[in-house]
Amino acid sequence: MRKNKLIPAVIVIVAVAAALLWFAAGRKKKDTQLVIEIKPVIAAIENSFSTTGEVLPRNRLEVKPPVSGRIDELLVKEGETVKSGQILVWMSSTERAALLDAARGQGDEKLAYWKEVYKGIPLMSPIDGEVIVATTQPGQTVTTADAVLVLSDRLIVRAQVDETDIGKVKLGQTSEIELDAYPDAKINAVVEHIYYESTTVNNVTIYQVDLVPESVPDFFRSGMNATVYFITARRDNALTIPQEAVIQEKAGAFVLVKTNAGAEPVQRQVTLGILDDKNVEVVAGLNPDDTVVIRSKKFVLPSSNTSTNPFLPQRTRPGQQQQQQRQSR
Repeated sequence: MRKNKLIPAVIVIVAVAAALLWFAAGRKKKDTQLVIEIKPVIAAIENSFSTTGEVLPRNRLEVKPPVSGRIDELLVKEGETVKSGQILVWMSSTERAALLDAARGQGDEKLAYWKEVYKGIPLMSPIDGEVIVATTQPGQTVTTADAVLVLSDRLIVRAQVDETDIGKVKLGQTSEIELDAYPDAKINAVVEHIYYESTTVNNVTIYQVDLVPESVPDFFRSGMNATVYFITARRDNALTIPQEAVIQEKAGAFVLVKTNAGAEPVQRQVTLGILDDKNVEVVAGLNPDDTVVIRSKKFVLPSSNTSTNPFLPQRTRPGQQQQQQRQSR
């Protein structure tokens, strides 16, 4: 009889415990959800892809002597701008250099006479450009195969574009250059030339693309490595929201919009446009005055109590160890 009375009590206790567990689980689940309310922002947004590049001269011209001889005077230095027809170097042929060396031992008057009679050879600039290499020194012997100076009409950036992205590049397209040596400097450029022949680098087919900076900074140097960002789409006054606010379903894209205070937000379908790494443009379905609700999960740290983990070694207190020994006996 007493046993029969205990059964209903046990059932009641089990039911109450189950209800408490269910309530605790639901509350824990509710507490781990993070709700954020935002307003759409009107801002500039752009879509782009990046690749590597290198600073190079657009036209690299080596100035070589017409005859073998010796450099007498160097009139320019690296980084200097020169004009077409400007004299860059004075040099002597091998015969003139030998004659002047002999006259130098006969006195200044004799040396001046032969310098006037036997003129030196001028090396002139064939283009308007900039001196990018000037390592030759006066007194140095050169041959017709040696480059006394190297000129460049303008420094450009040559990018390596994967064949999967080359279809996104157009002539005159805007881009942004970021040098590895100067990462804080953003340099605007335009696409000048897309090469027709591909090359293979590490088993990847690439096409070279030349970009001309709108203005060449003073710190530009040939051989510098760069990262090039090709801008494929841009909108200056776009209605933007974070990408995590968009709910993608089979029927399309949706966002949660708050209607009244305290009421549950409603799901509204939107039309999307340009997207970047963080934000997305909303073309239709949303107004600047709407309040968008973003629901995400909180990150909950695991409990510090590790005694319930059966895979971790359990530490037994001395008193518990003696009690377990007595029970085993």
